[in-house]
Amino acid sequence: MTLQRPAYDRSKLTPGIVHIGLGNFHRAHMAVYLDDLFGMGLCHDWAILGAGVREGDARMREALLAQGCLSTVIELDPRGRSARRVGSMIDFLPVEPDNAPLIAAMADPRIRIVSLTVTEGGYFINPATGAFDPASPEILADAADPHRTAFGAIIAALTLRRAAGVAPFTVMSCDNLPGNGDVTRNAVAGLAALGDPALAAWIIANVAFPNGMVDRITPATGPRERQMAAEFGLADDPVPVTCEPFRQWVLEDTFPSGRPDFEKVGVTLTPHVHSYEKMKIRILNGGHATIAYPGSLMDIDYVHEAMANPLIRGFLDKVERDEIIPYIPPIPGTDLDDYYRLIVERFSNPEVADRSNRQPKFIVPSIRDALLAGGSVEGLALVSALWCRYCHGQTDSGTEIAPNDPDWTALVARSKAARHRPEAWLEMTSVYGDIGQNAVFATAFRRHLGRLWAVGTQQTLQEFVGQEFVGHAQAD
Repeated sequence: MTLQRPAYDRSKLTPGIVHIGLGNFHRAHMAVYLDDLFGMGLCHDWAILGAGVREGDARMREALLAQGCLSTVIELDPRGRSARRVGSMIDFLPVEPDNAPLIAAMADPRIRIVSLTVTEGGYFINPATGAFDPASPEILADAADPHRTAFGAIIAALTLRRAAGVAPFTVMSCDNLPGNGDVTRNAVAGLAALGDPALAAWIIANVAFPNGMVDRITPATGPRERQMAAEFGLADDPVPVTCEPFRQWVLEDTFPSGRPDFEKVGVTLTPHVHSYEKMKIRILNGGHATIAYPGSLMDIDYVHEAMANPLIRGFLDKVERDEIIPYIPPIPGTDLDDYYRLIVERFSNPEVADRSNRQPKFIVPSIRDALLAGGSVEGLALVSALWCRYCHGQTDSGTEIAPNDPDWTALVARSKAARHRPEAWLEMTSVYGDIGQNAVFATAFRRHLGRLWAVGTQQTLQEFVGQEFVGHAQAD
């Protein structure tokens, strides 16, 4: 087993990016793209300064500084694992409550991009409206005692640069959010407006927030992942990253202060990020939800195990091909059927050992489009019914399902009510909007939920998919 090390002199790197949130995804994604670029002898003035604003970031800082800010990234290819030491980060800023080191670094004219991986909850989005929530307790606290959040620190640094006559940096979200650039702009400008509306207007007019689509399955690190690192001679690394071989980054080319040559290492630069985003959310994320609920109800924990089940694989194929893919607008140079085949291959990778991502919101846009086109929503209604049945809190075998959603208690209560009155589930307007009142969808949902309670998940899938389609899935 070989270990690839940086193919460049790290002592010659200088910082151009501050990245906030050094979790596994960033270190397996953006950091790897830059490592590839540096290895080509290019863009050595774009190294990363790591940063964070939470307690866990301080622990990550300690772990990474102990190994010279190198990250171990292990690709989980079924044909054989490979490992590399990624050297694109050259320092990790001290994590302090007032974020003073972070603000000072972002005010440095050498920093031309501030990137973030802070997860969806870090953007302070109101779940009912999907908009920035100025009433969030952390936002109100930041407005009263500034600079405590990542966005407060960004505002402070932009203020310093503006006063010094230094061009603003680009703010680049690397989170898996639709319209992540727009979401980030709303958060930064929304927080700024609470204290200085004129500053908020200046940020909107002068700071770039490119949208981007990011994709790479990156499991959490635990004993299994540390053992893998040890097999490559890195037993002393407490924070190795494992990931699938596939990675994708689609990005708007909106960088007024410059950027690395991303296109030379496979990043797609396009004004049509939203089209790629729609494809990914519906086919990949919607597909994840489609297999998650039947898998869990049948006591199947991992994605690759669900894909090995002919019924679940047949269900996924039928829903994707009949009710999701037909309503995705074409993307120049992209074959949607080829993309779906790639998703199937990724889901089926046993090396990744990924747990299903249960996100029902990813199927709702497909339901809406299919209804508007007069198409079938039978499969998508069954996905919703499976989610409802799952939230009852027990698998078909009676095994307890551990709480795994911030609203779990409310979801369980609603699921129990829906067992006798299915409409109770569809009345969640925060999820379904007005779709829950659509007679076609509601009728299909009611019928499928009744079958799930009457005969269980396996037989319900069998009735829906049919033997012929299961055989087709097995042949694939």
